[in-house]
Amino acid sequence: MTPLPGRQRLSVVVLTKNEEKNIAACLETVKWADEIIVIDDNSTDKTVETAKRITDKVITHSLINNFSEQRNLGLDRASGDWILQMDADERVTEDLKNKISAILEHGSELSAFRFKRSNNFCGKFLTSGGEDSHRPLRLLKKDKARFSGDRIHEQLTVNGPIGDIDAVMEHYNFPDISHYVATQDFYCALEARALYEKFGHIPEKRLRKELTAGPAKLFFKIYIKRKGFKDGLHGLVFAVLSAWRRFLIYAKYWEMHKDSYR
Repeated sequence: MTPLPGRQRLSVVVLTKNEEKNIAACLETVKWADEIIVIDDNSTDKTVETAKRITDKVITHSLINNFSEQRNLGLDRASGDWILQMDADERVTEDLKNKISAILEHGSELSAFRFKRSNNFCGKFLTSGGEDSHRPLRLLKKDKARFSGDRIHEQLTVNGPIGDIDAVMEHYNFPDISHYVATQDFYCALEARALYEKFGHIPEKRLRKELTAGPAKLFFKIYIKRKGFKDGLHGLVFAVLSAWRRFLIYAKYWEMHKDSYR
């Protein structure tokens, strides 16, 4: 797309790993951008082949469990005035597109923007349980922000004021329970390692509490306090799985260091 005179340019950066089922639908929602960059973590399916049908800027780079480095690579390679960071299971809605386009057209003194991300769990967008309050920082001015943090929970440090866009990005993160379980098996192992790097040996008394009371409290928070029950059986299953996810993190931590708990 050729930018209009005076209009600022937008680069979209998408991280991928075996996303052949998602990547085309994702990129179709941002074909209006001036540049699309895909940073692929050595996919073994048709992710790269599919992405190249829409953009010629596909970069293969090993993740090595460091999402901050992967996102910063996208920042470094982007040529736009603004960067929109995405994952392959996300979609830009027409409303979000229009509001980002207005920022590009008129400019802004702000350095980054938040907007709502609506999570789709097993075919339904969750509206309760805290899922409706997630507003990540994804739109930023180039050279005004940088990712840092641990291997999993990357944090965006912004040099300048931050604003909000009243629009939604759709997130099709868990199409079915099998996908949820497989995804969490991977991420929970990373989080277990991060726990050890941060805290070292966790005393057995605290570990027992994290394996029992921790998941129960999280279920209560999501399903009761944040009214996840309003999402029906979708909300119930999601709350139970979220509690299981918390249990799994500490179970994997125990598994990695179980010899020290004899």
